[in-house]
Amino acid sequence: MSSARVQTKICGLSTPAAVAAALDGGAAWLGFMFFEASPRAVSPETARRLAEPARGRAEVVAVTVDPSDALLDRLAQILAPGIIQLHGRESPERVRAVNQRTGARTIKVCHVSEAADIEAGLRYEGCADHLMFEAKPPKDSPLPGGVGARFDWDLMAHRRLSRPWLLAGGLDPWNVEEAIARSGAPAVDVSSGVERGPGLKDPALITAFLDAVRRA
Repeated sequence: MSSARVQTKICGLSTPAAVAAALDGGAAWLGFMFFEASPRAVSPETARRLAEPARGRAEVVAVTVDPSDALLDRLAQILAPGIIQLHGRESPERVRAVNQRTGARTIKVCHVSEAADIEAGLRYEGCADHLMFEAKPPKDSPLPGGVGARFDWDLMAHRRLSRPWLLAGGLDPWNVEEAIARSGAPAVDVSSGVERGPGLKDPALITAFLDAVRRA
């Protein structure tokens, strides 16, 4: 597992080459997407094969959006993720239920455009293992994230949370150092910022992103 000062989650992985770049670069978390509308979506069976090299080296994260119990059961049985990311409108009660049903830890995503959104997200501190603060996607976006949108990183500065948290949204190899400096983020998440097209992860960009995080 990674011991870097700032940890990184590479999200939406779908090829062995991208997984290898993430692991070789020291990513702490590998995210696999289970939302059919996403260009990064994979099946639980595909994710299991892709995640095999990560076992014992990085956390395997199942990224979901308002998942059904049936999907949670499939993921637990086939992929056995260490963490389930909840990217939809899940209530605190649902977050607790996901943990109890699967035995996996949870990341709850909180969408941010202003300071009040961060305060609203703090209601999940008592139920989620990690929080992720991500920019709200455009109103016409069919996706809840992974669209390159960003929010004012200064909104996170000097905040003391009772749960570990990640900064996400619009990060790439060229701005992540500034994002970490301004927000004080202990961990960052990237998806579209290391792609050469929708859903097409570029191993070279993954390596560059992880190198930039290490410099931060």
